[in-house]
Amino acid sequence: MQFPTRLEALADQLVAARREARQIGSPAPDLVPRGADEAYAVNREVAARLGWEPLGWKIAGTTEAVRTKLNIDAPIYGRTFRRFAVRSPARFRRADLLDPLVECEFFVTLARDLPARPEPWRMDEVIAAIESVHAGIEVAECSFPNAALPPLGAILADGSASGRYVFGDPIPGWRDGLADMPVVLEIDGALRRQGRGADVMGDPLRPLLWLAEERRRWGDGLRAGETISTGSTTGMLPIRAGQSVRATFGADAVVEIAFDA
Repeated sequence: MQFPTRLEALADQLVAARREARQIGSPAPDLVPRGADEAYAVNREVAARLGWEPLGWKIAGTTEAVRTKLNIDAPIYGRTFRRFAVRSPARFRRADLLDPLVECEFFVTLARDLPARPEPWRMDEVIAAIESVHAGIEVAECSFPNAALPPLGAILADGSASGRYVFGDPIPGWRDGLADMPVVLEIDGALRRQGRGADVMGDPLRPLLWLAEERRRWGDGLRAGETISTGSTTGMLPIRAGQSVRATFGADAVVEIAFDA
């Protein structure tokens, strides 16, 4: 789909918000994209105007609980940027973040392209294209305040609240299956959330197949070197200044973040 020129002003606002790391108010009703395809076209335009090196993609709404919270009936996604990728243990100033939400996710990095092609992708082909899987935490951020979110189309245009991406330990033996892997989230040493791989569409690699099909439909596919965060196993958890976060995937794959004032 081509970028809808009537949404130039929305793209301008989102580019400025991203560059200046600030939030903006809800767009006027005539600037809200009409449907997901129009919204994703705006997100593509915003990414092109920013000119930042891509990290890959985020996927959200991959669990029933998150879809219910977002009032959606299918996953959503958005472009992510390498400048916001860091290694664990990480530190952020809470004051620099935009209504941050902590989400424990599997980070999947591709070794080979999954390009656009006439026939649908199969799960075995997608798995064969994977280079590595890491334990990860997305610190989701949105250009619109959480207390006054606009309609979904505007959020999709903003990259579905793409934020910071903290890479933890690699997960060895991931090809043996991730559905049964437990994920535990602690805040300041206390258990706050827990889940497992199967909470994410039955298998945390299945969202990658879904995204490959989405991008095949758009005609560009996925590229080697891109990292895809495949959706939260522990929901969306707001974070406060001074808190420390630790997520454990399986026996010993760990991600840690400290949020300074």
